[in-house]
Amino acid sequence: MITTTTALGALESGVEIAIPHSEPGIGKVILSPTSTDLITGVDINPFPVWPDDRGYFLEIARLGQGLVANFPAESTQVSAALNYPGIIKAFHYHRLQTDYWVPVAGLLQVVLVDLRTDSTTFGSKNTLYVGALRPWQLRIPPGIAHGYKVIGEQPSVLVYITNKTYNPKDEGRIPYNDPSIGYDWELQHK
Repeated sequence: MITTTTALGALESGVEIAIPHSEPGIGKVILSPTSTDLITGVDINPFPVWPDDRGYFLEIARLGQGLVANFPAESTQVSAALNYPGIIKAFHYHRLQTDYWVPVAGLLQVVLVDLRTDSTTFGSKNTLYVGALRPWQLRIPPGIAHGYKVIGEQPSVLVYITNKTYNPKDEGRIPYNDPSIGYDWELQHK
């Protein structure tokens, strides 16, 4: 349930966003790329991993195709992050930039929160467990707060492609333990 919001405004025709005040918890756990609980505008694409006796091969992206089809060559940036077990990196958001994430090693507990005030899923929280055990590519549009926790005992590697080169004016941050979002990072003991 959303009660009130903290306005964050818009940037250069970017999306209008606000931090929702929502119930504590982990939101809806997304188990299928076609889940009806998925935040509007977020896209998931399972990707194949080709293992053999030497290791494995996976394809990150083909520019101009798939979830990065509309990413312009002149401003697209490819980056990677190595993360140690138990690390939480959350939350940040963009008003203009779209992120495309491919977790290539380890397992991530990815959290998405819809900050877009005009969205039908405003205030919704999604949890996705992605990585070696669930090889999914994620496209995260502007206005969606996102972050993750590394699950398990192995480091993770996240490769991400953005449709715009890094611009600190476009990036906003919200503390991982912000009480308005109320995300529960603890082990759920289900």
